[in-house]
Amino acid sequence: MMKKKKSNELGIALQGFFCNYLSRLKGMSLHTVHSYRDGLKLLLLFLARDNGSVDSLCFDDINVTRIEAFLNYLETQRHNSTGTRNIRLSAIHSFFRYVATMFPEYIHLSQQILSVPFKRMHTRVVEYLEFEELEAVLDKVDRSKPDGRRDYALLILMFNTGARVQELIDLKANDIQLSSPFSIHILGKGRKERICPIWTKTARVLHEYLEEWGIDLREPVTLFTNHLGTPITRFGVRYILAKYIRKAAETHPALKVKRIHPHSIRHSTAVHLLKSGVDIVNIANWLGHASTNTTNKYATIDLNMKRGAISKATPPHAESISHSSWRKNPNILAWLDSL
Repeated sequence: MMKKKKSNELGIALQGFFCNYLSRLKGMSLHTVHSYRDGLKLLLLFLARDNGSVDSLCFDDINVTRIEAFLNYLETQRHNSTGTRNIRLSAIHSFFRYVATMFPEYIHLSQQILSVPFKRMHTRVVEYLEFEELEAVLDKVDRSKPDGRRDYALLILMFNTGARVQELIDLKANDIQLSSPFSIHILGKGRKERICPIWTKTARVLHEYLEEWGIDLREPVTLFTNHLGTPITRFGVRYILAKYIRKAAETHPALKVKRIHPHSIRHSTAVHLLKSGVDIVNIANWLGHASTNTTNKYATIDLNMKRGAISKATPPHAESISHSSWRKNPNILAWLDSL
């Protein structure tokens, strides 16, 4: 009977963490909520291997030794990278910070788990596309086909704004201003908003794309969709970029050895702006970086300053252009899947 009560405590804590703490109090994005959910699901399944079922787990089944064993399991058996391992630990830390606040009887356990350190990561050289390589990638897009024209609009917008992949796929049509001055509204990490000016070339490409796909600029509809009409995914963006990187590598062999992924386009934007004479502070604000070295002095950056920054950079291809509810659904994994 005591075990059942303690099991309910863990379930209630999970419900409060996801339904109230993360989304309502912390304002975390749905993407972050899902990332934390996936990490805690993996932990629960790992712990349940010795306890029979996830639903019978309680706080007494969790300790530092088992958390460390879980992290080792991620790297040695699931072959996760150090970065992924640290992301999972971040979710665990966040949950136990909540537990320490809401369940004082488990504050000692929480403090012990919060002491588990993140693993130092090997710093890789930042990969980015040289300007000529980016133009080669865009050259390989077949703009005679609707999907090609969508891909072209997506890629040129990525480079213009330096948007993160999640920011890109979250874009809605009404986030774009295609009347002068051209700009785009981006909701970034931590739900921080920023506005980026866009090149006339980018505005024209987006205008043609919106008209062809019948997207109303005034409506909050997804900007980039797949052939099924559903929002394009992170995997979809990665696939699109990889396809054209392979084609461009035929004429630019250096691309064959570069590890180019969607975030590399963000790096490319930063490097291009830097080479064009834009200062680091403007670039950090442009990309929506949360840097304590800059944001304490520069909480926001004026849009006109950004316009001055982008005018120094040339666009590519510019040649011509509750508890009660918990008792009703005691299955922890099923409930987490429903988030």
